[in-house]
Amino acid sequence: MALLNRIFGRSESSGKVASERLRKVVVQDRANVSPQTMDQMRTQVLNKLAEYMEVDEKNSSITISANEGSVNLVANIPIRRMKRGKH
Repeated sequence: MALLNRIFGRSESSGKVASERLRKVVVQDRANVSPQTMDQMRTQVLNKLAEYMEVDEKNSSITISANEGSVNLVANIPIRRMKRGKH
């Protein structure tokens, strides 16, 4: 559905986007991770992956989620193609 919305120019409601951003901030706060640290982690992970593959940085996301006493790092990074020959 998201793909169709992008194709036809529709976007998510601003309320839904704001709600998702707030949810991420709350989870990051509970995990004691600042937004600056999240940005640094995202940059470093994407840079390291870029050594081995071409990634879609624009559509990637890295979040921290907390559930039942554990904290999880969740990365959703679309891979365009693998790089050949260097490694």
